[in-house]
Amino acid sequence: MEVLIKIAQVILALSFLILIHESGHFLFARLFKIRVDKFYLFFDPWFSLVKFKPKNSHTEYGIGWLPFGGYCKISGMVDESMDKNQLNEKPKPWEFRSKPAWQRFFVMFGGVLFNMILAIVLYGMILFNWGEEYIRTEDAAYGIQCSILAREIGFQNGDIILAFDDRSVVNDPVHTLQVDLIRTRPSVITVLRGADTVRFGFDQGYIREMLNAPNMFTLRYPFVVSSVPDTSLNVLAGLVPGDKIVRVNDISTPALQDVQEILAQNKGGTVYGGVQRGDSLASVPLQVNADGLIMVGVVSPVEFIKVTVKQYSFLEAFPAGIRKAYQTGANYIQELGLIFTPQTEAYKSVGSFIAIGNIFPGTWNWEIFWNITAWLSIMLAILNLLPIPALDGGHIVLVIYEMITRRKPSQKFLEYSQIAGMILLMGLMFLAFGNDLYRLFT
Repeated sequence: MEVLIKIAQVILALSFLILIHESGHFLFARLFKIRVDKFYLFFDPWFSLVKFKPKNSHTEYGIGWLPFGGYCKISGMVDESMDKNQLNEKPKPWEFRSKPAWQRFFVMFGGVLFNMILAIVLYGMILFNWGEEYIRTEDAAYGIQCSILAREIGFQNGDIILAFDDRSVVNDPVHTLQVDLIRTRPSVITVLRGADTVRFGFDQGYIREMLNAPNMFTLRYPFVVSSVPDTSLNVLAGLVPGDKIVRVNDISTPALQDVQEILAQNKGGTVYGGVQRGDSLASVPLQVNADGLIMVGVVSPVEFIKVTVKQYSFLEAFPAGIRKAYQTGANYIQELGLIFTPQTEAYKSVGSFIAIGNIFPGTWNWEIFWNITAWLSIMLAILNLLPIPALDGGHIVLVIYEMITRRKPSQKFLEYSQIAGMILLMGLMFLAFGNDLYRLFT
């Protein structure tokens, strides 16, 4: 069921984004009285799943069978359809190629513009409806739980991260620390470790692994019992709600994760838990099932850790949405720059639909869904601005060249550049799918 929910979210989000993007091209084309021959969700080589053409309309609308995007076929334009018959005819006044360069610029930029506007609107509505909840780094009283990679870099469980180089991060949300670390690539990291302030160097050779290893940092919090179900192995052990497990087999366990680690080492056995109840401390034998669980409910971390909540009025939400969209875009551009930096080998982190599907949760949550959709909208806008022939950015570069030099590229040059761009995009697509399959089976 989780897989089906992820697939449904990917299809819905990408279909929505494609329609918005292509609508940008379509509406600017119609604004300048340029005919649009086709408007399709997904590609339709050889046949389409659905198609219709309204009466007195020049546009055929439809849904293709190849879910690799969508397209808006604009009359008189060199695009992925490579319709040379139309281009070999004398230019018509309603064709793209007959219009001035500034109009063609807006037609090509329309898709990117609509994706940017969509992201701002989505972020604004999210902030207005749900506000913003996060845990500041300095409020993570029990510190962070580190992945294996984080410990290799130099972090330790229980650290409170203070600064990247000279920039304080104590007011930053814990969930953004990994992204900030990748983006800023500091030379020195400062943490509070127990009562000591510790500084250590950051080896930027870890960047590639960090791109492929989300959730390097999670919150540490104590193991406090919230309930003991009747079906629990330990229903008769004497645990009651409010009990705090502070030791297991005489090993200190200040955090839930410490308890889980010891339980995983004693699957199917018995451990002795040091249970703190008020001012008293008792040793309680606890049975561990085959999955390394003692089958009791645990109090939520928000009961121990301060959550910062920020609400936005309708008028406040959209300026905040602009700031969030801008920051998200800036972060993505920096991450994208790493992909084109050979020494980081960040290209190995490139993914396709499988990677996107893994971002979505296994349960339906509209707040998360729209947040991811807004992020994907920004990603789609930025990727389309890359100066690669066949992408919007490639067409925009050629139009800007024409506006500056007053010289229009030849039809043959446009055709060959389109072919070269499509070959490059196919190569990138194979790289993305290859990376996904490699990660799936290794």
